[in-house]
Amino acid sequence: MSILEGRVIAVTGAASGIGRALALALAGRGARLALADRDEAGLAETIAMLGNAHVWSSAFDVTDTAALQAFIDGAAAEFSQLDGLINNAGLTIVAPFADCPKDRFDLVMRVNFDAVVEGCRAALPHLRQRDQAWLVNISSVFGMMGYPTQSAYNASKFAVRGLTEALYLELGETDPQITVIRVHPGGIKTNVARNAENIAAMPGTDPALDPAAEFEKAARTTPEAAAQTIVRGMERRQHRVLIGPDARLIDWMVRFFPVSHARRLGAFLGGGNRQT
Repeated sequence: MSILEGRVIAVTGAASGIGRALALALAGRGARLALADRDEAGLAETIAMLGNAHVWSSAFDVTDTAALQAFIDGAAAEFSQLDGLINNAGLTIVAPFADCPKDRFDLVMRVNFDAVVEGCRAALPHLRQRDQAWLVNISSVFGMMGYPTQSAYNASKFAVRGLTEALYLELGETDPQITVIRVHPGGIKTNVARNAENIAAMPGTDPALDPAAEFEKAARTTPEAAAQTIVRGMERRQHRVLIGPDARLIDWMVRFFPVSHARRLGAFLGGGNRQT
């Protein structure tokens, strides 16, 4: 029997991708679910896939702090407890920093970081009441290393990493029953890249190159495999979860080549993506 059986876990971004797969994986462990997404139709599809699982849901945009607070409090009221929150909702845009409009950069930060902050803030009082609880924040391999055209996403995911590491240390002292997990997925076969706003490419990049198509070719891990890895991390009370062989490779590169990994990556990227 999983330690997650009967637990109440809230998941944002549950209409597709990793969020949907997490809902299915958690339900398979007997967890009860509070699911959120701004995509109401996609959220309904996820719920239909869950069959008889005990689910409560709300459709809203995570940048609406009042709605996010209401979702967390509503889940706790619906189930008379809240045992975990997985801050999964996210988006990206494609643009070098110099070409990225401020409002688009700020939007990525609001969705990927500010909403994580507010989710943690809203959930923590409820989690502190439980004998065992989970606070899971989805960062990225781009929270471990920089990547061209992803400055906003990099900034948001590095921020999520820093926040989560601080929470791990703080709550380890004050509330050790709360497992704080930072997740670093590599390339996952989701719609994030396909749905990304493609504003501009790096100078010299082949104009025929489709960033989403290139990402999809490189993505090696399914959402289902990613979700199972995250859920196992929750069961094992891990602090750091790497998803996919590319995540493990990047982790190795950053650890062993803390300065030169950026140059090595740049040389690799320049091989096939630039015009000659």
